[in-house]
Amino acid sequence: MRTRSLLPALLLAAASAAAQPGPGALSAPNANPFPSTYTPWPSRPTVIRNVNIFTATGPLIRNGAILMQDGKIVSVGATVNAPANAVVIDGAGKYVTPGIVDDHSHLGANAAPNVWSRSDANELVNPVTGYVWVEHSVWPQDPQFPRDLAGGVTTLQVLPGSGNLFGGRSVVLKVVPAVSVQGMKFPGAKYGLKMACGENPMRVYSTRGPQTRMGDIAGYRIAWAQAEAYRRRWDKWLTDRAGDPPARDLNLETLAEVLRGNILVHNHCYMADEMMQVIDVSKEFGYKVRSFHHAVEAYKIADVLAKEGIAASMWADWGGMKMEMMDGVRANMAIVHAAGGITIMHSDDASGSQRLNQEAAKAMAAGRANGINITEEDAIRWMTYNPAWALGLEDKIGSLAAGKNADVVLWSGNPFSIYTRAEKVWVDGAMLFDRTDPAQQWRTDFELGFVPVNNGGKN
Repeated sequence: MRTRSLLPALLLAAASAAAQPGPGALSAPNANPFPSTYTPWPSRPTVIRNVNIFTATGPLIRNGAILMQDGKIVSVGATVNAPANAVVIDGAGKYVTPGIVDDHSHLGANAAPNVWSRSDANELVNPVTGYVWVEHSVWPQDPQFPRDLAGGVTTLQVLPGSGNLFGGRSVVLKVVPAVSVQGMKFPGAKYGLKMACGENPMRVYSTRGPQTRMGDIAGYRIAWAQAEAYRRRWDKWLTDRAGDPPARDLNLETLAEVLRGNILVHNHCYMADEMMQVIDVSKEFGYKVRSFHHAVEAYKIADVLAKEGIAASMWADWGGMKMEMMDGVRANMAIVHAAGGITIMHSDDASGSQRLNQEAAKAMAAGRANGINITEEDAIRWMTYNPAWALGLEDKIGSLAAGKNADVVLWSGNPFSIYTRAEKVWVDGAMLFDRTDPAQQWRTDFELGFVPVNNGGKN
């Protein structure tokens, strides 16, 4: 098997390919009618000393230090030069990592409490619903957001559900308190398009849409053909500006933005043969799958995914819940990694998202049990740098390096221990969670008066 040393080169090549202009650099009018209003929370220059640092792009730095200032990481290394006014934290031999990035979440859209009126992720009215934007379902008062932050998660991609062939647009959020979803939106982050194949759309539309896998593929091709024609009409008008513009179609507008390279495709798909077929469709219409999600059978085509530069966002050990999940193996993530693939630990679950470090530990152990040398540095990348790449944000988050956003987690011990918890969490250099101080623990307005105050971080 190929070694992990191929991964940085693969990511670099995939990023270069993704940076190439698509069929047209143009964009439809009002391409961003719901802009981010996020403003970083107040921060102070902060240095953490005497700490073990997983940078996510290099080896573990033992007994090192990290300096955060003005929302950015200033320096990371054996020592740092801290300004006189810096808050100095003695890490006491604990561990620091980048903030965790979960590229498959439904927080806010399928919010807690789990009742019908808060289940907003699936618009099950048509197999093709590219016109819906999941941010319009996100409830920023979802009490699951603070719990994710307490698990070390600083960035989420919230996706529509998987009931449709085209489920709509995703949104990338910072895990921060806000009164509106716009106040949580990651500035400049690309939208994603959620697609799904297999049993879900077949089940949902068994009497009014695609009933078979061949029906799924036909549905994709029909929609992409319509989107390509729509893109050409708009691109011609945007170039010539002759006459009235074409009529807007919000459904095809989303798909056309994918064809232009402005929206990233995140495809729910379990089975290897279906992933191969989706890759064929993507080549027919000239778009790129950024990541296959769940990808229970990714191990069967690990070499193909590596060659194509397509990530696989996976669980440690979920499987067997339905027929298309029956052929899963626990070493799935390790096998994809060993083939040089872009391996990602994701959640798809509000509880799992709070302990992605433990899920990564399970996947690492499964790889080692099967003779694949997965290091702790590898497993850190699975939940930080690689998902940041899948969101097109690897230049801003996902690793600890000078100039990057100061999304940082101080853990109480080795992050791969079941006994370890996130102790302090910074987003853009602002400490938004401190397990040792109840006053520094975010509670949404929905919880006030109902959920008891944390008793000093001991519960």
